[in-house]
Amino acid sequence: MLRLHHFPLCPFCRKVRLVLHEKEQQPELETVEPWLQQRELAALNPAAEVPVLEDGDRVICDSWAICEYLDETRPEPALLGKSLLERAEIRRLVAWFDVKFSREVTDLVWREKVIRRLKATGTPNSAAVRAGLANIHAHLEYIGFLYEQRNWLAGEALSLADIAAAAQLSVLDYLGDVPWERHPGAKLWYARIKSRPSFRPLLQDRLPGLKPAPPYDDLDF
Repeated sequence: MLRLHHFPLCPFCRKVRLVLHEKEQQPELETVEPWLQQRELAALNPAAEVPVLEDGDRVICDSWAICEYLDETRPEPALLGKSLLERAEIRRLVAWFDVKFSREVTDLVWREKVIRRLKATGTPNSAAVRAGLANIHAHLEYIGFLYEQRNWLAGEALSLADIAAAAQLSVLDYLGDVPWERHPGAKLWYARIKSRPSFRPLLQDRLPGLKPAPPYDDLDF
């Protein structure tokens, strides 16, 4: 049995959920608020962070480790590429979105607007939010550039690169903070991945007290 300990609006948890759904796996979801430092979570992951995947008696922590584990134990469809160069490009782009995009955009917007609110640690830092919203344009331009050159972001097939990017953007899209109309190439790519069956469970997510922006669950946004 698969069980995923996650927080619904965590981009890294969403990345793992998308991988699971692409591989037609239906895990039991255990919602966790990691900042509460639950003993049960710390017993599974000493870092007390999500996502954490339980696969029978195996416990795998960290979104990258989980995604690689799933691609090795459930190889179809392959999401990490089949050739050496494909895997290198996919890993490069996953790092781009997991690290660079997260640092320059998501952390400055999502953590301020959502996590600070849930932790009741004061009002959002408006300067940080403005910086994140300014930074997003270069990333959307890059997504549009990649999609213009390729069938998907890393090449001909859907890969973990697309999933990592979509997971980050889906959180910001929930908040209504993605300027899609200014970046038609990125919008075309996102509409394509948003229409996949694997994305539907994410579009049903709701955070108590924080409704999604109106276009969030609209496939024709």
